Amino acid sequence: MSTPHATRAQTFRQLHASGLLLLANTWDAGTARVVESLGAPALATTSAGVAWAQGYPDGDALPVKVLLDVIASITRVTKAPLTADIEGGYSNDPEAVGEVVAGVLRAGAVGINLEDGTGPVELLVAKIQAARSASKRLGLDVFVNARTDVYLQGLVPEPRRLEETLARAERYRAAGADGLFVPGLVAANDIRTLAASAGLPLNLMADPRLAPLAELQALGVRRLSAGATLAKAIFGRVSALASDFLKDGGAAPLVTGAMAYPTLNALMRPASDTTLA
Repeated sequence: MSTPHATRAQTFRQLHASGLLLLANTWDAGTARVVESLGAPALATTSAGVAWAQGYPDGDALPVKVLLDVIASITRVTKAPLTADIEGGYSNDPEAVGEVVAGVLRAGAVGINLEDGTGPVELLVAKIQAARSASKRLGLDVFVNARTDVYLQGLVPEPRRLEETLARAERYRAAGADGLFVPGLVAANDIRTLAASAGLPLNLMADPRLAPLAELQALGVRRLSAGATLAKAIFGRVSALASDFLKDGGAAPLVTGAMAYPTLNALMRPASDTTLA
């Protein structure tokens, strides 16, 4: 008999099989409900947004318990499958990362992002393997999206970035990754080559320099993430509005573009069928 977790996990995998999945990354239960209400087929967290909303910096600084509480709060009130950005797994010990992944799955997520950053390829390989083992141990499926920062952080000279990313993709795929996330990649030729040769669904991060959506889909992109951009926009808006209010107490700017109280309040009523497996 299929469980709610298994159903969501299967749905999430199918969303990568064709078309282009758009993920408007959220950072708490409220923003997740708003995005889901717009018809999003899947949900995703942004590690930066989650950290900032809880008063921590991005960069593996968020306490794991806080992370798990946020994920559980999202899955409590949503139906769509959720993938969680867990940065580098909040540890350089693969076994500890496996425990984080187990906690994420128990909290109701069906996917994770795991990144290499400036660390060695071998370390992310071990973390992916640990995530796979944790998933198997629990009997729960997990979609492992391996993020590589070759382009974003310029880990190798530009002429070598495509070659390096393909080499990493091969290692990560062999370790058990289900997707490849390459933030900072914007060149159409490199996108086409990676989509065709990496052997994994290609995930990009939204960037003004990227080609239009239809062209990205034609190039073979399977997933496009907003990343931290929504969170940055909202924090910027709060800063600007609060700054003006603290100067003159004016309320008119505060209501421009605001969602209505009844609408927001209704969105926060828990979904009826989100009981976790």
